[in-house]
Amino acid sequence: MKEKFLPIILGTDANAYGIARSFYDEYGVKSVAIGKIALRETQYSKIIDVITVSDIYNKDIFLKTLFDIKKNHPDVSKFILISCAEWYTDLILNNKKELEKDFILPFMTKDLKDKLEDKESFYNLCEKYNLDYPSTYIITYKNKDNINLPFDFPVALKPASSTDYSKVDFAGKEKSYKINSLEELKKTVNNIYSSNYRSNLIVQDFIPGNDDTMWVLNCYSNKDGKVKMMCLGQCILEEHTPYGVGNYKAIISTGNDEIYEKIKNFLEDIHYVGFSNFDLKYDYRDGKYKLFEINVRQGRSSYFSVAAGCNLAKYLVEDYILNLDKETVYNTNEHLWLAVPKSVLKKYAPNKEVLNKALKLIKEGKYSYTLKNPKDGNLKRRFWINVIYFKDYKRYKMYPPTIEVK
Repeated sequence: MKEKFLPIILGTDANAYGIARSFYDEYGVKSVAIGKIALRETQYSKIIDVITVSDIYNKDIFLKTLFDIKKNHPDVSKFILISCAEWYTDLILNNKKELEKDFILPFMTKDLKDKLEDKESFYNLCEKYNLDYPSTYIITYKNKDNINLPFDFPVALKPASSTDYSKVDFAGKEKSYKINSLEELKKTVNNIYSSNYRSNLIVQDFIPGNDDTMWVLNCYSNKDGKVKMMCLGQCILEEHTPYGVGNYKAIISTGNDEIYEKIKNFLEDIHYVGFSNFDLKYDYRDGKYKLFEINVRQGRSSYFSVAAGCNLAKYLVEDYILNLDKETVYNTNEHLWLAVPKSVLKKYAPNKEVLNKALKLIKEGKYSYTLKNPKDGNLKRRFWINVIYFKDYKRYKMYPPTIEVK
């Protein structure tokens, strides 16, 4: 490669480590990660340098940090900015004019980001593009005392704006809620609005099913808005702690031509650029895969795509460094990605048929962890990564999956 490049990753979590590992595995390139605090997932690593900046959300400090990195790497000709969270994407796009001449920004426009991140706006787009999603009712701060649902309980309740919701704290806060009665719904809504949260709330028909009915899709769209990679995965096990509910803990990569075609047409028509991550749930009542949301970045579990053979860093580099326009990759490879010990998976995975498929992949050696990296295994790092995974024994003992019977 003629040009030397440096990935600058905003975030220090497992997502950041996964994308740094993607660059290192493919190109032997060490990344720089910036975050408010240093998290265990990226500590003691030889493939990533972590810089902590306590006031990183301050515009002047943010810009100075980036330009200092650029100044300290005079031998590098290309700097790629990568976000691991919505608020970091906001930082980049809000300062696009100051950054775009010196840094590669693989992102869509700020207007499009805002439309997609607001769930109410996203569901309007789903309606326009004939994408299936759960039956939905909107609660606003003004109408919160006059709730009149068009569907029965149980329902799912979640914030329309994840960014606004992340900025508030209150007793009983959860990532999303399963509500079984109107009284419970009103109580939860009032509890949320007792904080400084003022954006809308989304109420949806609760789709029944165990963890294995959840699906996740990772995509990469190049700078011309053309989709170049799609990788679908079936969840085997989710996290069930109050604020971690819905986080994927085990995924088998696979493929689905119908889903690929629908989402590809959608992304290309709205001229999306960069990584995208979709959450879907299979509704066995009508046989449809229904969209929950889009993350305008690679997801926390996106290393499952890398493990399946779709290296995320490769698509970025081919697009912005090598200026290549290759054929679109639609993954069909089966590979198991884990974020829990194998014994936890065996004990708590609710669907035994899907679990047996996972166990077969383990037996064949077709499984991977994001954080367990044989190329990055000093003793101190291995110890702390094992501590991270060991905590899942306690989490699942306290919050085991609720197994539903059809």
